[in-house]
Amino acid sequence: MKIRKELWFGFSLMALILVTIAVIGLRAESITNGHLGLLMLALIVVAIMLGFPTAFTLMGMGVFFGWIAYRSVNPELAVRQVLDLMVQRAFSVMSNDVLIAIPLFVFMGYLVERANLIEKLFKSLHLSLARVPGALAVATIVTCAIFATATGIVGAVVTLMGLLALPAMLRGGYSVQLAAGAITAGGCLGILIPPSVLLIVYGATAGVSVVKLYAGAFFPGIMLAGLYVAYVIIVAKWKPHLAPALPASERIVALPPLSQALSSRSRNALVGLLGGLRVSSLPRRSVGVQLLISLLPAIAIVLLLAFMYGGATAPPVVEDTSGLVQAGGAIGSNESSPAQAGSSLQEPPQDTGGLQEPPKDDGELKEPPGSQAAVAPAPEAPVAAQASAAEPSPAQPPAQRVAAPTWYWVVFGLGMLSLALTYWLMSWQRLEIFKMLLASFFPLALLIIGVLGSIVFGLATPTEAAAVGAAGAVVLTALYRFYAAKQVKGANPFTRTACELGGIVKESSFLTAKTSAMVCWLFVGSSIFSASFALLGGQDIIERWVLSLGLTTLQFMLLSQFIIFILGWPLEWTEIIVIFMPIFIPLLAKFNVDPLFFGLLVALNLQTAFLSPPVAMAAFYLKGVSPPHVTLNQIFAGMMPFMGIQVLALFILYSFPEIGLWLPGLLYK
Repeated sequence: MKIRKELWFGFSLMALILVTIAVIGLRAESITNGHLGLLMLALIVVAIMLGFPTAFTLMGMGVFFGWIAYRSVNPELAVRQVLDLMVQRAFSVMSNDVLIAIPLFVFMGYLVERANLIEKLFKSLHLSLARVPGALAVATIVTCAIFATATGIVGAVVTLMGLLALPAMLRGGYSVQLAAGAITAGGCLGILIPPSVLLIVYGATAGVSVVKLYAGAFFPGIMLAGLYVAYVIIVAKWKPHLAPALPASERIVALPPLSQALSSRSRNALVGLLGGLRVSSLPRRSVGVQLLISLLPAIAIVLLLAFMYGGATAPPVVEDTSGLVQAGGAIGSNESSPAQAGSSLQEPPQDTGGLQEPPKDDGELKEPPGSQAAVAPAPEAPVAAQASAAEPSPAQPPAQRVAAPTWYWVVFGLGMLSLALTYWLMSWQRLEIFKMLLASFFPLALLIIGVLGSIVFGLATPTEAAAVGAAGAVVLTALYRFYAAKQVKGANPFTRTACELGGIVKESSFLTAKTSAMVCWLFVGSSIFSASFALLGGQDIIERWVLSLGLTTLQFMLLSQFIIFILGWPLEWTEIIVIFMPIFIPLLAKFNVDPLFFGLLVALNLQTAFLSPPVAMAAFYLKGVSPPHVTLNQIFAGMMPFMGIQVLALFILYSFPEIGLWLPGLLYK
């Protein structure tokens, strides 16, 4: 029987792990608990590669080796202690508030997937990018990046884009490898771009703020998507036969009757709409609505420039410290008082009277002893202080705005230039494409801004924002289903929408429960596994070994990211996060590495886990919906260049950490 190459790779890797375990065991003078911890770590990798369920394998290994660890101390209490460990770890995971956001975000993603938003978005994007080389592949990546902000479910994105984009690219003469690579790489952006489930899992594992992770991952995600787009454009320009341009027949959009009537007056849509307002035979209300839609880019840019101007010219904030008194000072004290405001530290006053009886209480409140003596040199000082306090303070002149900096005028000039170019090139075809893009992207953009904006700007916690996003996804799905039902003749749109929405919510709820249960059981299993690993001393052995190498911070980062990259070949990101992150996290403080920055590197690195055989799940998702002539080897070959781009992005982020740390530092000082 002929064995496939990926199986040979998997068996070879397992054999290498087992041989390494045997060599370490034979060379050791005695088998200690630390060696058993390393054996447990190696066996879990082999068991997962053999196909055993990850969560229950983690729990089984953790319970068995935890019992061994407890038995080495007290055999009589070992069973009770390991059962207590299971209960405590399961309870601690299930009481973690951060994990509540996972089912809500997953539910939102499944609803958005079934709202038929992506099909319209992809069509409008590939029409608007028709003149760009490799337009279909570029539109696929951009659609995946936008869809990633609404759902972090890689399988859903890859499957849906495989149904929408792959047939269109194959009909357009695209290379199978390029089409498959664009879909699989773009679909994996969902585990990096917020709201990402991976970032929630890492935050809960490493104790890092999920809000800061979301803010930090925003620009690296855009950077990676931009590198994908740049690669596709370069390939399409260099080898046009791999990504042919769209034929002219596929770029034409049917014009509505009003646009057809106005197009005879002017080729420019803005000029034609302005002239149409003076034509009495045309419905002025419809013309006015179309004119308002065409002016939306100008309105958006003007509002953005006005907001930027307000921030750039805001007067500097001057902290008023007039009412503050330096520590050790006294309000209302004068120069002759023993404790002057703002004076240097002095010796306390000498008490020459020794211990005395407290004053007798005659029923009245009195000043404490010594207070009158302190005020005696200047008896009129309190009166002067009261008089000055009663007088109104002089009115402060209004703060003057600063001059706009040079960068603002550069942005202003670019904005005006883009507006002039936009309206000069705005034909009736482009106006219709803009309306299609607006109708498909604007509702999704509102949902994205509502969810991510509330998280990043501190208006809501990730859990609260996820709940709002799930509710918004239900409303969005209902609106789009209602619009689709109105197009069907002879059917009640309200009844049809209610029936379809009920089925969608039911199906999404079942899928959400399945995915959430998998993630939560993974957390329980990894928590038990990590506790047993620590009891056996495996963490101490690894920490001592790493520190004994005398690595610099750069060398440690290279070693850790290389290990994560290699682990991405046989394992999925969930296993890597829940099993190996608890091993790396304690080492970060030894090398002065920010856990937030390390998490961004890990999230970017784990993009490769979906594109690297033999466990490249994105390839299998795409293969399940691709035509029969598209082979798995072609999909693997198409993914390799994009995996190289991911490694390049990893080096760029490490070389310029401000790409990921600037936004969290700006928002959460």
